[in-house]
Amino acid sequence: MRIWALIIILQVMLFPVTSRAQDFISLTLDQALGIALRDNRDILLKEQDLKKAKAKLSEANADLFPTLNITATRKIVRGLYSKDLPETNTQTTLKQYLYRGGETINTIKFNQYGVVIAQAQLDKAKLDTVLSVNKAFFILMLASDFAKLNKAILENTKAHIEYLKARYKEGQASHSELLKIEQSLKAVEKAYESSLSQVDSGEMLLKNLLYLDEKVRIEPQGEFNYQQLEIAYDEAFLRSMKNRPEIRQYEAEKEAAKRSIEIAKSDTRPSIYASWDYYSSSVSVLTFSPARAWQDYNVVGLTFSWPIFDGWATKAKVGQAIADLRSAQLLKEKTVKDITLELRNAYLDLRNAIASIKSAESEAIVYKDSLSVIEKQSLKAIASFLDLDDADLRYNIALFNKKQAIYDYTIAKARFDKATGGI
Repeated sequence: MRIWALIIILQVMLFPVTSRAQDFISLTLDQALGIALRDNRDILLKEQDLKKAKAKLSEANADLFPTLNITATRKIVRGLYSKDLPETNTQTTLKQYLYRGGETINTIKFNQYGVVIAQAQLDKAKLDTVLSVNKAFFILMLASDFAKLNKAILENTKAHIEYLKARYKEGQASHSELLKIEQSLKAVEKAYESSLSQVDSGEMLLKNLLYLDEKVRIEPQGEFNYQQLEIAYDEAFLRSMKNRPEIRQYEAEKEAAKRSIEIAKSDTRPSIYASWDYYSSSVSVLTFSPARAWQDYNVVGLTFSWPIFDGWATKAKVGQAIADLRSAQLLKEKTVKDITLELRNAYLDLRNAIASIKSAESEAIVYKDSLSVIEKQSLKAIASFLDLDDADLRYNIALFNKKQAIYDYTIAKARFDKATGGI
């Protein structure tokens, strides 16, 4: 089952979140995906294209049925006779094509493939949106954590400055040392402001994908967790060739182009239709005195038509359709190559991300142990509060590095899922 099929179920849960008039909302990843699949304009536009394609198919199917037309006229002859003569005519025509050179059936098949193409484009838009929301959501989470880390670094730097100022007053530190750390404070402040800008940028990106009001503030709810999965590349490749909407799209375009060739050829083939016409007219006849008479009759016919020469217009149409078929074949071949490269890169990124996570986890264990040692020393008054704060900051930096590695893994996994056509 595709991921968006699971997420749409959550939309009932999302209604209270999105319907309240407020300036602040908390969103989980599933909620963000549900809103995007419901409100993202790229998806809504593709849904309209799908409706249009289905309507075109219904239009093509209409050629299988007979047509019925009724025409009525009312005329009055004036100035020719001594008395104005009115006349009423009606014509009812029932017409049914029996053969149109294969145009009808091929047009229906052509539009059936058009529905497949529109559905594939909609599925692709959903896959792209899911990947974009995943990236934007975790970018915002990572940027928020980065801003918190930079704030902690800023506070730690300020604490070091206060400590160094106290030492400077006691003559235990030089003025040069004080100037250097104050200069470093400027760099830390700049980094903190930059991280806040990254939060705003990430939030704006997510709101743009979800089509939320600009005044709404988003707080992402979630954690950087990962579950290492065993991934078989060959199996994933076969799954991508089966599930990727681009493959279905270009395969359908190739078949539609074949039907287009047959439609073009039908212009030089004969057509046969049966018809029934019923005529009714009321005319005035000039005898001694004008009299009115009705004349009713019907005509049944079978018409055969075969165009012999059209100035090579059909030949030109067939040439265009053949070129479209060749283009569809080339696009499918190119798409297979692109998907293969995309899948391979996502697979390699997954492996690299897993290695980075393991390295970050080892680093975090080391700094956690150092923090534990400093905490014990602090209790025995061997280490100062500033030493404890430094150790805690180093551990938090190690934890952030781990989160960043998990972020890389999460995005690589999302790209890998998209490359295989979704869950």
